[in-house]
Parts: sequence; structure tokens; C-alpha cells
Amino acid sequence: MLYSIGDKKMNRIEIQILQCLLEGERSVYEVIDYQDASLNEFLDAMDNLLKSGLIEFFSGRIRITEKGRDISRFFPINAKCINCNGTGYILTDFYSKILLEYKEICKNRPPAIEKFDQGFISEDGVIRRLEFIHERGDIYGRFFVVGDDDLFSIAVSLTGLPKEVIVVDVDERLVEFINKVSKKHGLNVSAYMYDVQKMFPDEFRKKFDVFVTDPVETLDGIKLFLSRGASTLKGVGCSGYFGLTTLEASRKKWYEIERMILEMGFVITDIKRKFNLYPATEKSYSSFEDKLPIYKKLKVRTDYDWYTSSLFRIEAVRDPKPLVEGEMFIDERVYKDEESLATPYD
Repeated sequence: MLYSIGDKKMNRIEIQILQCLLEGERSVYEVIDYQDASLNEFLDAMDNLLKSGLIEFFSGRIRITEKGRDISRFFPINAKCINCNGTGYILTDFYSKILLEYKEICKNRPPAIEKFDQGFISEDGVIRRLEFIHERGDIYGRFFVVGDDDLFSIAVSLTGLPKEVIVVDVDERLVEFINKVSKKHGLNVSAYMYDVQKMFPDEFRKKFDVFVTDPVETLDGIKLFLSRGASTLKGVGCSGYFGLTTLEASRKKWYEIERMILEMGFVITDIKRKFNLYPATEKSYSSFEDKLPIYKKLKVRTDYDWYTSSLFRIEAVRDPKPLVEGEMFIDERVYKDEESLATPYD
């Protein structure tokens, strides 16, 4: 969709980029975070603005030109809340105490590795997710976590509110760490080795009230992760929480994912935009940033925490029906497709 702005025809993403630059030059990664298109679409929009002379790109930073400022003179200034990072949630006294204990535990977490496309949500972001789950009344049930880079299982167990927390992960380091922490702190969380591509264990089917996952964003991959989560739920009224970006998932991909959700018997009750922030810390993806396609295209190292995802809550309105019941081996297609510009490639 093109809009008439002055004498220019511009799409929504080009407008967003200009809006972001009205208060001054920005890191290219800050501009990526401001807009909500996929990375491929962002690069196209930036190229169009450069060719039109509306912006300039230099040393990893973008600034608006006088020509661009003249066209953008009626655009609004960003009014995002700075106190809650735009999430709508500040930490209560109860969750502030949980955060302190959780942070101390996370100091010894295993670093992310590129083999499993790992990267984790900020520590206060995990606690805000807990507040949201608590608000929705889901925190008192039995939790099943499919992949736990974020150590969500530990955070939710620290509250003492869930009846049980079970984790499955393909990374032996994470499984060992979670079980070690659980034993040391007397938590009701247990972790097990499991690859989502393999047959799902019968012992975990239809036993849980809530599943939580942060899936890879290929269509095959997210089908696997959501199916494994759906397999664990008891029935109608059970819920699932997962993250999804716009950076590596275009609107067309969102459409296909939403179709999967409906087909499995769920309705989407909430989408919290840019609720999850993935900081480029030493233990997160910064160690293999040079293998990200977006880095290779921009040739600029991260200087701003730009990778965010929206938080989905889905609820079963009929008995959940996973789209994948048995094995589904898809190799690297679990992690990578043409939109995976923030996924490490060899």
C-alpha cells in the first residue's frame, strides 16, 4: 500500500523509518527495531529512501536529509513509554524480588550457541512475561516448556505458584543446568533431553495446563514446536504462550501461522507487540553475530538491542489437535528459510 506524502508515493515502512529519524540520526539497528517489517522488506525500504535522497547511511548510522525532513514535517514524534519499555508492565514488589534471585542464577547460565540458533530474552523481560501470565490466571497450573534458552522454567518456579514445570530441550547443557538449579533451590522443575523432530513421548501427552515456547520461525519449525506444545495440553481452556517476530516472519508467514493455530483448535486471545527483547550480550548471540546474514548485508556490528518479538497467548476452544503427531525430520529447514536474516549461517 502506497501513501501520498508530499510529492512522493511511500509505503508504510518507509514512513516508519522517516518517523524514527525525526529526532536525530540513529543506529541502523535502532531503526530496525522501530519499524515492523521483515528484515528483507526493511532493506528494500531503506534502499528506496537512499535512492530518493530522503536519508543517508554512514558508518552504521542513518540520518534524515533536509529533503526527507521537509516531507516528514507532519509526522508524529515517537511517544513510546520509556518506563515499561513499551510493554505496559512494570515490576511489582513481588516480581522485583523474583527478578533479583533469577538474575543471580542466570550469571552461570550456559552461553548461547549457534548450532541451535540460540538467543534469550532479557531477564526483566522474562519476569514481565510472568506478570502477564499471572494476570491471565494461568500461573497456577502445570507448565510444559518446549525449549528453554530463556530459563523461563526457573523463573516461573521461583514464584512457587505453578503445580509443576517440565522442560524439554535438545541442548544437554541447558538440561543439566536447569536440573542442577532446581535441586539446589528446591524448585518443582524437571528438565529432559528431547529433539522436537522425534516422536513425542506419551508420558507428556494431555497432562498440562499451559505450554510455553519460543519457536524457530520457519513454517516447518514453528509447526513442530507448536504441535509439541499442543500435544501436552489437557483440553479446552488450556493455553499456550510463544514469541513471534516480524523481523524473520513476514505478514504472509504470520497468516500461515495463524491458520495453523486455528486448525489446531486454538483462538488467539492476546498479541503483545515487541514484548520480548533479545539483548546482544556476551552470553547471547553476540558471539556468533558475524554469521548472521543481516550483519553480512549491513557490515555493521550490533550497537543497539534491536531484536524483539511479539508475545502470543492462545487458548484451546476445542480439544487441541497437533498438526504433527509423529516424527518429522527436516534438518536445517527447522531453522532457516529465505526470511531468516538473523539466523546464523555457515
